[in-house]
Amino acid sequence: MRSLPLSPGQVALIGQMLRFGVVGTAGFLVDTAVLYAALQLGAGLYLGRVLSYVAAASGNWALNRAWTFQATGTPAAKQWALFLAVNLVGFAVNYGTYAVLVGSLPLAAAHPVIGVAAGSLAGMAGNFLLSRRFVFRAG
Repeated sequence: MRSLPLSPGQVALIGQMLRFGVVGTAGFLVDTAVLYAALQLGAGLYLGRVLSYVAAASGNWALNRAWTFQATGTPAAKQWALFLAVNLVGFAVNYGTYAVLVGSLPLAAAHPVIGVAAGSLAGMAGNFLLSRRFVFRAG
């Protein structure tokens, strides 16, 4: 059986998706570390997650700007704000998944990393598509 060759555009898209996934994994680690630090400082499960998400999303924006999509010429501050705004859809899915899990499953409340992981996976596809289309669009 012979496989069909991929077009240069398809190869580029797959590369972006893979880099986005690597960045997302780094963001997951930041998200989890900041959440656990916030919990130790008394922020609670919900406020702590808002703080950890903003920290992780900011790091993800910087890595995606530099590596996944490369800078597009948009001023950094404007692009960061647009990234956060556009990714509110992914955040709603991400945070909603997290909140449902930590609010309804004692295991997830005791180990919030479970909710962070589930939320991160739930929001990733939407974040990729929205980021590619509106934040890091070429030209």
